[in-house]
Amino acid sequence: MATEFDMTGKVAMVTGASSGLGEHFVKILAERGAKVVAAARRVDRLEALVAEINAAGGEAIAVALDVTNKASITQAFDQAEAAFGPVTVVSNNAGVAHVESALTMSDEKWDQIMDTNLKGAWMVATEAGRRMIAAGVGGSIVNTASILGIRVARGQTGYCASKAAVIHMTKGLALELVRKHIRVNALCPGYFATEMTAGYFEDVSGQAFLKATPAQRAGTMDEITAPFLLLASDAGAFVNGVALPVDGAHSIANF
Repeated sequence: MATEFDMTGKVAMVTGASSGLGEHFVKILAERGAKVVAAARRVDRLEALVAEINAAGGEAIAVALDVTNKASITQAFDQAEAAFGPVTVVSNNAGVAHVESALTMSDEKWDQIMDTNLKGAWMVATEAGRRMIAAGVGGSIVNTASILGIRVARGQTGYCASKAAVIHMTKGLALELVRKHIRVNALCPGYFATEMTAGYFEDVSGQAFLKATPAQRAGTMDEITAPFLLLASDAGAFVNGVALPVDGAHSIANF
């Protein structure tokens, strides 16, 4: 059945695809007809995901990718193009989080956060943009930012700074690439139940945290599907340069 979120004919690369939101984005893109390149460092996890998709009739490959390494990014795009042709959709999802006081955080930890969340996203997005232009195709780049790029939280200064920078990078790239028919948007998830957060949200302190948020719960994966696909697909053809919170109103709350 045709839908507004039909991805037939699209070649999509998802970074950070071995778990969490990245894994979810791989699945929903494949379900809607995209040829998907699942990219991450944990290739064993990717192979299992790709096998599941291909067994269900989809098309996907796994590629090793370290977003902090430019050569790795180049190689991943080369493999994607060799398998499926030019990448026309990018889910720039790889990232790291770290909770620590700014006054005790080491320079090395700050660099790791910035190199992964900001510089890594920058290198992937610009590589994608150059290749789309060279191939004469338009496309969509969706950078995964965070509500902590819009608001701040104690003990997460480095993470907040990296995600705020991703949002402004997104807007700058959107202006630069719009006349090349390339859209660049940022998805800003709130707190979702993923492999990374499951333990915390099941704990007493995690439950108390969620109860204090406006929605009083974490989001489910299904609740981020349509927002992501709006930005990734042609359904959002005139949506460009936005930072879209998907957070149950948390980003506008006083907590």
